[in-house]
Amino acid sequence: MLLPHLTLVLGGARSGKSRHAEALIEALPGPWAYIATAQAWDDEMTARIAEHRARRPADWITLDAPLDLPGAILGLPEGRPVLVDCLTLWLTNLILAEQDTAAAGSALIEACARAIAPVVLVSNEVGLGIVPDNALARRFRDEAGRLHQAIAARAGRVVFMVAGLPMQVA
Repeated sequence: MLLPHLTLVLGGARSGKSRHAEALIEALPGPWAYIATAQAWDDEMTARIAEHRARRPADWITLDAPLDLPGAILGLPEGRPVLVDCLTLWLTNLILAEQDTAAAGSALIEACARAIAPVVLVSNEVGLGIVPDNALARRFRDEAGRLHQAIAARAGRVVFMVAGLPMQVA
């Protein structure tokens, strides 16, 4: 299977995004890289991180990049396919750290363009529900939507996951 240089995999919580993205990367010759953006702030997130790590074979390298995602992508060994999971956690980290999310998004897009091997980005689609009732949640939803649009415009493939089923939308 030929994987485009940049793939965006979107979907709701527990929609199968990560498993699908892993399968896309594993269809390429390894070794593979996994860049994790999550931070284990509580026991539930610690368990989710452990579940994701246990699912991947030992020949994946895992990097943690809660804030400097572009730097992590550019710092990978040349030719190593990379899966980034996930953009919405990264965006949350940026907002909570009061960083410039627009500049960070532009830097991410540039890093993906400069990557030598295919990049698969996983993110949660958060714009399909009701309008959030507080300003921070509305800001997050809006910034996630803008980030997804900017990445999708440059991606060779965009996949929307529903109940574990991939729907290619671009």
